[in-house]
Amino acid sequence: MVTRVLVTGAGGQLGHDVVEYATRSTGNDVIGLTHRELDVADRHQVRSVVPDLRPDVIVHAAAWTDVDGCEMDPDRAFAVNALGTRHLAEVARLLGAHLAFVSTDYVFDGEATRAYAEWDVPRPLGVYGASKLAGERELDPSFTIVRTSWLSGVAGRNIVSTVLGLARQSDRILRFVDDQKGCPTFTEDLAPALWRLALDRRPGIFHVTNQGDTTWYGFVKAILEEAGHSPDRVQPIATSELDPPRPAPRPTNSVLDNAALRLGGEPLLPHWRDGLARLVRACHRSEQAE
Repeated sequence: MVTRVLVTGAGGQLGHDVVEYATRSTGNDVIGLTHRELDVADRHQVRSVVPDLRPDVIVHAAAWTDVDGCEMDPDRAFAVNALGTRHLAEVARLLGAHLAFVSTDYVFDGEATRAYAEWDVPRPLGVYGASKLAGERELDPSFTIVRTSWLSGVAGRNIVSTVLGLARQSDRILRFVDDQKGCPTFTEDLAPALWRLALDRRPGIFHVTNQGDTTWYGFVKAILEEAGHSPDRVQPIATSELDPPRPAPRPTNSVLDNAALRLGGEPLLPHWRDGLARLVRACHRSEQAE
């Protein structure tokens, strides 16, 4: 039986790759809606548009992910990330549809000395993490929550494309923090895993990241190496040295243990270096095609 799946935030990195993966690799009916086509913060629009599409499953990838922007505009952050999720959950219940929500490592405060498992208590430091945690709390226990981190993909801006652009434009030294640790995750790898959990209607929280962890400095160093640039062009700094300082606090440690997948015998995503190599090659192909 063909399943009809609605993907919100289809113009973003993850939403784009979920739609691409599903269209290319599955026989299901996939509908991707961008922010322009569906503003999840608008309850009237959600209740008008989504029921007419009659999805069996909703993959909710739409979000406001500007961490510093959220800190400066909490109302917008909660309107999109929390209330928008409430609106979709409301419609999903009316339709009997399953909802899979994409959340974040920023629900944790970063004080743990180990990787965070799904059962650890969230304590967000800033508005972005708080608004995403509020979105999690709008969901029924039967719905799916996928927490992920440090996303990069071919659609839209991300640290990989930013660093490659800086490396092409000048020889100046780059400075990135070496005291924030996390798991770089690539949307090309995450999309199939998210799709599988959503279509299987798996209940509960899942941490889904590429394997391995690093700091932002280590990540940028690897990007330069993979692209054939000298890794010596990046220098490590402390978060306290950022000039200007960032409005939003960041967790020192936001490494996610993919415990629910691992303990359940489910396949894990490949190491982040594998995903990085593929994305750098894709960026090079895109440059050559322009």
